[in-house]
Amino acid sequence: MRRVARTPTDKIDRYEAPTVRRRSLLLAVPAGLLTLAGCGDDKKADKAKSSDSPSPSNSTSAAPTAKIVDGPVPEITKGTKFGEKPTVAKGPGKPSSDLAVKTLIEGKGDEVKKGDYLQANYLGQIWATAKVFDNSYDRGNPTVFPIGVGQVIPGWDQALVGKKLDSRVQLAIPPKMGYGTEGNKQAGIKGSDTLVFVVDLVGTFSNKSSAKGKEVAQSNIDLPKVGTNTDGKAPKIDVPKKDAPKKLVANYILEGDGDEIKETDSLLCQYKGVLWADGKEFDSSYKSGQLASFQLAQVVKGWAQGLTGKKVGSRVLVVVPPKLGYGDQPPQGSTIKKDSTLVFTVDILAKM
Repeated sequence: MRRVARTPTDKIDRYEAPTVRRRSLLLAVPAGLLTLAGCGDDKKADKAKSSDSPSPSNSTSAAPTAKIVDGPVPEITKGTKFGEKPTVAKGPGKPSSDLAVKTLIEGKGDEVKKGDYLQANYLGQIWATAKVFDNSYDRGNPTVFPIGVGQVIPGWDQALVGKKLDSRVQLAIPPKMGYGTEGNKQAGIKGSDTLVFVVDLVGTFSNKSSAKGKEVAQSNIDLPKVGTNTDGKAPKIDVPKKDAPKKLVANYILEGDGDEIKETDSLLCQYKGVLWADGKEFDSSYKSGQLASFQLAQVVKGWAQGLTGKKVGSRVLVVVPPKLGYGDQPPQGSTIKKDSTLVFTVDILAKM
């Protein structure tokens, strides 16, 4: 199920590049069982991120388009405000065989579009027993995943596209729109269980997204100068005609106000990479039209070390010396030569 991006900075024997995953976001998200599908050589990162709880991404098969109805849904007894962890009662009698969707709080933000990366907090439980099998509130970090493109259970795909950000939506999902007739044994979900979710729609990201941090002065004339545009277009990188630095450089261009990145985190980013030697671009999420999602434990050491400690919402200049990049083993077929110094601008959009 994993789709690996074949770009000039893809995995080689010694390191992996920041583009090891793009549309396979749900295999990189730390929440729940979003790492359920086989991850091959991802054992180190998966061990750091694995959990025993299922999540909306454990879709087992495609489903037909659902008929959406307005209830019934169980009552929320505590935590009724947006962003609060809800407490939800048992289902009131027999659930609908259709997909029940009720907007509890109508937001005024942008509409969620098919193909967006949706950032959401959620709680999921079983209709008949009110047993909670997963929630992001306790993890303290909203989950981020593609929506409307078959990367999550069908009930989510069909219910949430078109909803507005800052909304709270409650779903009652029949088995055919959830985990199917097999259910999810690990979570105690039977194939006959209707699932109840409360979802707070926090934000969305697309290939037009940019970091929105505060501009930081670029005063060192010996380092590349990076553009500060926030229009979703690739920022310009001007590399000085000077010797490349011998040590790793990781400087804010735009400083966000989000959480600091830990070395075990997974990130959603925009990025562009050029060679110090001639300033020519060798890889870019802007050009591919796909955001990059990855675990820091799996990327080139220059990225892992340079982005650790930086804040979500930032644009960062990362200058990677050969020993922290590809050294004398550049990717085959790329314009990267042996012992190349690499220059990246990285927009940290979200922590996943």
